[in-house]
Amino acid sequence: MDSRAAVATAEALSVSFAELAAVLRGGPEAAGFGDADPLRRVADDFLDGLAEISRLDAKSAALKVWLAAGYSAAAEALAGPSASPQDHTGQEMAVVAEVACVLTVSERAASALLAEAHQLTTALPLTLSALQAGTISWQHARIMVDETVNLDPAGAQALEAHFLDPDVANPARGFAGELIPGRFRHKARTWRERHHPVSIEKRHTKSAADRRLEYAPDRDGMAWLSTYLPADQAAGIWDRTTTAARALQGPHEGRTLSQLRADTTAAWLLGGTGDQAGIDGGSVAAGVPSPRAQVLVTVPLLSLLGVTDEPAMLDGYGPIPPSMARQLIAVGAESFHRVLIDPRDGAPLEIGRTSYRLTKAQRQWLRLRDGKCPFPGCSNHSLDNEADHLLAWAYGGSTGISNLGQPCHKHHRLRHTTAWTPTTASKNEPPGWISPSGRHYTSEHPDWEPPHWPANIPMAGTGTSTSPGSFLDVHPELDLDLDLDLDLDLDLDLDKSMPPPES
Repeated sequence: MDSRAAVATAEALSVSFAELAAVLRGGPEAAGFGDADPLRRVADDFLDGLAEISRLDAKSAALKVWLAAGYSAAAEALAGPSASPQDHTGQEMAVVAEVACVLTVSERAASALLAEAHQLTTALPLTLSALQAGTISWQHARIMVDETVNLDPAGAQALEAHFLDPDVANPARGFAGELIPGRFRHKARTWRERHHPVSIEKRHTKSAADRRLEYAPDRDGMAWLSTYLPADQAAGIWDRTTTAARALQGPHEGRTLSQLRADTTAAWLLGGTGDQAGIDGGSVAAGVPSPRAQVLVTVPLLSLLGVTDEPAMLDGYGPIPPSMARQLIAVGAESFHRVLIDPRDGAPLEIGRTSYRLTKAQRQWLRLRDGKCPFPGCSNHSLDNEADHLLAWAYGGSTGISNLGQPCHKHHRLRHTTAWTPTTASKNEPPGWISPSGRHYTSEHPDWEPPHWPANIPMAGTGTSTSPGSFLDVHPELDLDLDLDLDLDLDLDLDKSMPPPES
């Protein structure tokens, strides 16, 4: 953004605010009381105003970024070359302190703003342009900065282009600004993990050494207890605790699911009875069963065999090292269900059924397709969600994957008690939604990617041939019949491709 663009942005902001203020001051006539349906027009005007304010906030943030970066550069030029590293540090501290004072924020916040402004103005031009246009929020821009940290320039540009350049090869499905920031972070981090220049195995090995348990006192006699663990362990603990907590729910149980999770965990860790962990008159029964988790692990076939080093996907978490996935499968971990994907295009299979009830395989497929509640912005994990016919069974709807959603309890209730309506789905895409005001909102689409195909393995139509002594001889027209009930009948010599389980 140059000075002319900054001036144009400031002028546009002034005009937009003036126009919005005029509408809000206009009274009944400007609000539309002359229309046939004045209340609907009033409601639509307020929604349009909120949307416009959101865009103005983004444009204002872009201008703030440009001003902060400009001041930093000007202050550096005024100070001149540093005589020593200590002088350089002192100059940086002075700039941070000045920005903190003028914005009335902490120096920590000012330092973060200056770092983000520098990254946006020097390394992330697409992000800054989208912010200036108001098509992404300041939160989205900060996430882009955060997720490109420690990437080389080419990697940062590739991540940015994937989400913000519709003309790039294999762009993201859906624009970044249409996702709430938390979901955008999840998708950006997943893409980063898949395409990071450093192997996920190496990064995981380094990070696993930092595993720890942390304790932090809080207000009102409470405290936080958190653990930093390998993803497979953490996911298994979470799903196992959730299953136990849901088993305790009933008409005479007054605790919420969150409270039951906490009480169950405390009872397990303390090794006592539920009376030690119960609250509000409730208790976790002694001898609470230790249920198995139901975690899906999606593994590219060639990664399972050790031919490639591609990450697997852990349901509810994201990419994990292939060695972790291979280990889970090698030791026969009953809590984890493996799902193999076609090595040619990464696509799973449709599963159909003519009866009302879903099969176990269909429920797992919904979890694989959606990963979470499909309502826009909802992050409720798929284990807690409820299957729902988009076109009701009573009105001729089938129990096929394309006619099924898996909303969480809150959004399932929203669908059946209000005018919110789901749109159609497909075997690979969750349903979108239409609000009572008639606005269409798309669900988050999973970014399926074709797995990496090694050069020494033939693929249909490529004309390649298997080199002598290659690890695996795959027929070009192989049609993998992947049974999502996970009774896979594949003649795979896994002993050669994965390490033995640790004792």
